[in-house]
Amino acid sequence: MNDTVDKLVVFLAKRDGIDKLVKTFQYVSKLVNYQVEISNPNVALRAKKWEVASGLSRKAFRTGRFLTGFNAIRRAPGSSKTFQLLAVLANAGEMVYFFFDHFLWLSRIEVLDPKLARRMSFISAFGESFGYIFFIISDLILIREGVRKQRKVVMEKPSDSDEEVRRLRVDRTMRLMGVAANVADLIIAIADIEPNPFCNHAITLGISGLVSAWAGWYRNWPS
Repeated sequence: MNDTVDKLVVFLAKRDGIDKLVKTFQYVSKLVNYQVEISNPNVALRAKKWEVASGLSRKAFRTGRFLTGFNAIRRAPGSSKTFQLLAVLANAGEMVYFFFDHFLWLSRIEVLDPKLARRMSFISAFGESFGYIFFIISDLILIREGVRKQRKVVMEKPSDSDEEVRRLRVDRTMRLMGVAANVADLIIAIADIEPNPFCNHAITLGISGLVSAWAGWYRNWPS
């Protein structure tokens, strides 16, 4: 599949693909709102509405997503005891995040009591950050193992190592993209759990959201 339009169609047909696109809208509009809030309040208001609509749309797209974490634990917990434990902890946190995100969405659109939104946001963000920590640890361990394996392959078979080295580099790049996305999303989650001037600044949130979205684009783009 070499045609860019074909790849884009396949990418956007996936739930993750459309989520990353709308996430880009959400955080670009956040940055636009911040940039023109004083100089052009009318544009800032429109950007804020776009941001809110995009955020709510993403929550709707994620309906039932918590089952992905459950299935990951059930089907493929890991190749060793260490990775099994990390997978269980990471996916359990993600399950909490996506499950309570349903209630956050319903309270934001006032199907449920809007007063529940703050509590649901905290629980969802706590599960999200808990899960991301263990996803990051897993990827960092696998990156380290990949570097060691690459060195070993080059030393043992220097003349026949090109294909294996290329495969290991691609895997490492994908995992680095995963770490970047998870660190960015962790910053966003911390802004909900423990508001602070750094994490809650519009530029920090905007850049973190775009890093997460674009790293997700890279990882999920059809080969």
